[in-house]
Amino acid sequence: MRKGKYVKLLLCVTVACGVSAQQDARRVELSDVTGGAFRQQTFTGEMRSMPDGEHYTAMNRERTKIVKYAYRTGEPVDTLFDAGSARECTFDDFEGYAISSTGHRIVLWRNREQIYRRSFRAEAYDYDVRRNMVTPLSEGGGKVMIPTFSPDGRMCAYVKDNNIWIKKFDYDTEVQVTHDGAANSVINGATDWVYEEEFSVTNLMTWSPDSRYLAYVRFDESAVREYRMQTYGDGYYPDVYEYKYPKAGEANSAVSLYSYSVDTKDIKRLETPVDAESYIPRIAFTPDPDRLAVMTLNRHQNIFNLFHVNPKSGVFRLVLKDENRRYITPGWLDEIAFTKDGFYYVSEKDGYAHIYRHATTGVEQRRVTEGNWDVTRLLGVDEATNTVYYESAEESPLRRSVYRIDARGVKTRLSTAAGTNGATFSASFAYFVNRHSSASSPLTVTVHETKTGRTLRTLEDNAALRAKLARYALAPKEFITLETASGFELNAWIVKPAAFDPSRKYPVVMFQYGGPGSQSVQDQFSFDWEQYLASRGYICVCVDGRGTGARGEEFRKCTYLRMGELESRDQVEAARSLARQPYVDGARMAIWGWSFGAYNTLMAMSTGDGTFRAGIAVAPPTDWRYYDTVYTERYMRTPRENEAGYDATSPLRLAARLEGRLLLVHGTADDNVHFKQSLDYAEALVQAGKQFDMHLYRDRNHGIAGGNTRLHLYTKMSAFLDEHLMND
Repeated sequence: MRKGKYVKLLLCVTVACGVSAQQDARRVELSDVTGGAFRQQTFTGEMRSMPDGEHYTAMNRERTKIVKYAYRTGEPVDTLFDAGSARECTFDDFEGYAISSTGHRIVLWRNREQIYRRSFRAEAYDYDVRRNMVTPLSEGGGKVMIPTFSPDGRMCAYVKDNNIWIKKFDYDTEVQVTHDGAANSVINGATDWVYEEEFSVTNLMTWSPDSRYLAYVRFDESAVREYRMQTYGDGYYPDVYEYKYPKAGEANSAVSLYSYSVDTKDIKRLETPVDAESYIPRIAFTPDPDRLAVMTLNRHQNIFNLFHVNPKSGVFRLVLKDENRRYITPGWLDEIAFTKDGFYYVSEKDGYAHIYRHATTGVEQRRVTEGNWDVTRLLGVDEATNTVYYESAEESPLRRSVYRIDARGVKTRLSTAAGTNGATFSASFAYFVNRHSSASSPLTVTVHETKTGRTLRTLEDNAALRAKLARYALAPKEFITLETASGFELNAWIVKPAAFDPSRKYPVVMFQYGGPGSQSVQDQFSFDWEQYLASRGYICVCVDGRGTGARGEEFRKCTYLRMGELESRDQVEAARSLARQPYVDGARMAIWGWSFGAYNTLMAMSTGDGTFRAGIAVAPPTDWRYYDTVYTERYMRTPRENEAGYDATSPLRLAARLEGRLLLVHGTADDNVHFKQSLDYAEALVQAGKQFDMHLYRDRNHGIAGGNTRLHLYTKMSAFLDEHLMND
């Protein structure tokens, strides 16, 4: 196989079953894309299994009730809460809820106030099911965070003004556990910005199984430098938003672990046996109330420790140590499943992500899965039968399937349709809800009997969306592989104009993200800007280069210490491979991306020797020194340790080498990739004598959305491509 050859078609799918050739088919408009006209109905429905495993709860569409349903029949069997009939209820609807293990108490919340990407505070209410009575959760009023029921259902812990409080329902009293919480200084129980963003955790409180102890993590942000952003609003003078943001190589929050005794009200510091710069991204009580599991990562994030600590004595015992020559993939911390006699852990120690069973002592008892493919999620463990449920890419990196494997090692595939599957199991594992889509088929949500795999019913089939798609002139999405000059076969998708003529030469727009462990090329349904561009005569291509997921550890982690170098090289070489096709105009190629994809755009335009005539970078990091500690150091270590790596992968330092027309876009209130990154990059381009276009969105965060913003942005980007690729 020659290098750069456009190789065999892996999968060709046509949305809307070929009807795009109809004479009366409608053309996709930008407002269709940005306005959600082709958005899938997901049936999120907040389906939550009840402890019996036979029933689940969900809010009604109006968000006025919580209804109990039977898994087997799907029929409602009870209404657990109704705002219209509950006594002393002062609201008509609500936004979320949590139910105690006994079912006697429900905490409801409304009027959410978003803090960062995942965290929020809200008005919270206690609903006493037996009395049909609603009262405020906190006597003192005010919005609260992360309400967390005790296992016996008699208490609820929550965070208010950075302090932990406990509501004791039996006595209708409220106890303040901590008193030192303060904005931008000390946080108890909840997490700081960088933990939330990079470890995907907002709650670091956990109850012991006997409800006698509450363990929590305390963040001292005092040494973390404050970042200040102007917010402009509609007034005459701007405001300043301040929060703690640790940049690569700088100080993080000092974290410490505590246990609180409900009986004595004593707080004990649990002296975690790791250095002061280590992270505590997860804590969880095991089924044994004397064993609190404490999970730590060193600052380089290449050593993972799992400790057991007694919350009364404070004695720690190291149970598991997993060391990697590069880094531990942080997502696996969410996948640890604790059982009465041990735990299940996903490790990459053989070069692929696989599940291992360990005894309580940490001794490895058996390897659950194996093969040259990755487990992508550990979905759960049925302790009664020692059956493990998981999701994997063993069929293809482009696809996901759901499996179970029993104690004898007998494996059964539970999902049957090709594409991307994801499952949620009932508490008893008797039922599961499967979510399936493919490039040619929107989401279908079905309920299954686990033992037989039999489909019990369909919750959502997106029939209305399928009918709508059939009325439009849409282009097929084809999955291909491209072999690059570096000798790597890369997975890609390509969307050609609906009336594609192989004798013509078309301009190409490269879509990409490329961040560590991500995947943009996957056999699942999506409807985005590529359909609009294809309708206007563009070929759109997306390539997953080195560093992306589901192809084993070496492919994922080969970018270590030089993040962005190989990723951008792969985009350049993939574009050159495409340019050799007879229907591609190699002189009219563009690349675009958002966030890491925007960074990749700048790198590719700076190292690609003119491969791309144009590029669009939305909210780009422009030097990893500007980005946060947890993410950046995981892949790059600190600037002091890896100065050459930071220099080689900095668009800011490569600005003078940029070739092609650039559109640079940023929101001025981006708390993730700061607006300063684009400002400094723009200044570097000015001083290098490089002409470029820049567009700003006032007070918009990393997502650049709200009102007419998205339509405006995509109109701007489309016009930019037309100007530089269509108008010679």
